[in-house]
Amino acid sequence: MSSLLLRICYGFGPPLHRQLFKWPFVLAAGKKDHIDLPVLNEEDLEEQFVRGSGPGGQATNKTSNCVVLKHLPTGIVVKCHQTRSVNNNRKLARDILREKLEVEYNGEESELLRRQRESMQRKQDKRRKVNENIEKKRRFKETLNAGGDFSIKSQEP
Repeated sequence: MSSLLLRICYGFGPPLHRQLFKWPFVLAAGKKDHIDLPVLNEEDLEEQFVRGSGPGGQATNKTSNCVVLKHLPTGIVVKCHQTRSVNNNRKLARDILREKLEVEYNGEESELLRRQRESMQRKQDKRRKVNENIEKKRRFKETLNAGGDFSIKSQEP
C-alpha cells in the first residue's frame, strides 16, 4: 500500500522514498530548539587565521587554524580553536558571533539569556528540593533518636 502511495505521489520511477523521506523529518525534529539569530554580512567581518595555543604540542604550534573573527560595527571579537579544521573553526566562530550579536542586540530579552535563566532556575529548584528532602530525613532521624513512636498500632474494639 505504501509503495503504491509513493508511486502515485512521486510517479512511476524507481522507489526513491528512502532518499525523499530521510531529511525532512530530521530537520523538523530540530526546529523546537531553533533560535532566530541575526544574519551576518561578510562585509562587516574581519577574519584572521592565527596559531592556536593549548595542548597539542608541535601540531598545534605550527598550524594557523585558530580563527579570530571581528564584527566591525560592534567591535565584538570571537576566537575559535575548537577543532583542527580551519573550515569547522570558521563555521563555529560565525555561530558563536551570531549568538553574541543576538545578546548584544536584544539585551535582557535575548532568547539565549532567557534559556540560560530558565536553566539556572530549574537547577536552583532541584537543589532546593534536594535540601528540603535532606532536612526532612534529618528531622525524622532526630525524632527516632529522641524516642518518637512511629509504629502502626492496631485499634482493637
